[in-house]
Amino acid sequence: MEKYGTDLFKGSAGFYSRYRPMYPSSLIRFLVEKFSLNGDQSLLDLGCGPGLLTIRFSDWCNKIVGIDTEPEMIKEAKRLHQVMRLGKIQWFHGTLEQYKKTHNDQFNMVIIAKAFHWMNRPMVLDELYDMIPEGGGVAIIDNFDQNRTLEPWQLRLNELREKWYGKERRAGQSTYTHPTTSHEEIISNSKFNVEIHTLPSYEIHWTIESILGNLYSTSYGARRFLGNKVEEFEKDVKESLLDFSTSDEFRECVNVSVKLGRK
Repeated sequence: MEKYGTDLFKGSAGFYSRYRPMYPSSLIRFLVEKFSLNGDQSLLDLGCGPGLLTIRFSDWCNKIVGIDTEPEMIKEAKRLHQVMRLGKIQWFHGTLEQYKKTHNDQFNMVIIAKAFHWMNRPMVLDELYDMIPEGGGVAIIDNFDQNRTLEPWQLRLNELREKWYGKERRAGQSTYTHPTTSHEEIISNSKFNVEIHTLPSYEIHWTIESILGNLYSTSYGARRFLGNKVEEFEKDVKESLLDFSTSDEFRECVNVSVKLGRK
C-alpha cells in the first residue's frame, strides 16, 4: 500500500461503518463450518476496517485481533466494539509486519475481506504462513466480479462518478488499477493449498442515501475529493437516480467469493 500513501481512506470510516453493506449470514456459517469454529479458536482480521465483519465472529472465537493501517478505521472499530460489548478483540493500527515485531501469535483463521488487492499479496501470504497452525488457513473474501452485468442505475452512477471525480480511480496519493494476477493464482503460488468457493447470491436494497454513503466510504469516492461541490454532486445524483426508481429503492444482486488458503 506504500504507493497510495497514508490517507487512502481518510475521512471514510464513519461512512464505512454506517453504509457499507453487511456480509450475509451465509458467509459466517460457511467459515464457522470450514474452520470448525467452536469458541476456542483465534482469528486475525487483516485490513479489518471499522470491524463490521470482525465483531461478528465474537461468538465463535476466543481471541480476535483486527489490524488496519488507517487510524480512523481502528478508532471507529474500537467505538463500535465498545457499543456492542461483544468478545475479546484487540485492535492494532499498523501493518502485519509491525504487529509481528511485538507479537508472536498463532491464528487458526485469518480473514482478509475486500482488502487483499491493496496489499503486497505474495509477501503477506508468506508472512501469514508461520502464524497459522496445521489445519488452519486464510480466507480471502470479496464480491468483485468483472463479468457481472450492472443495473441501469449503477451504470448511471458510474457516469456521474466519472463526471464529478474524473475517469481515473483516485486512491490516496496515486490512482488504482485492479491487479492483473488473480487472488487464486497468488494463493496457488504460495505455500497454502487453494480452494475456491462461491456462496449463494443475495440481494442488497439501496436508497439514494446509502448509495452516496457507500460511495463516500471508498478510496476513490472520498467526500474530500469533491471539495466545495458536495451539495451540487448530491443533487445531481438524486435527480438522476430517481429516473430509475420513484420509491427510492434500488436493488443489486451480488455473490460472495471465498478463496481459501489451507495449511
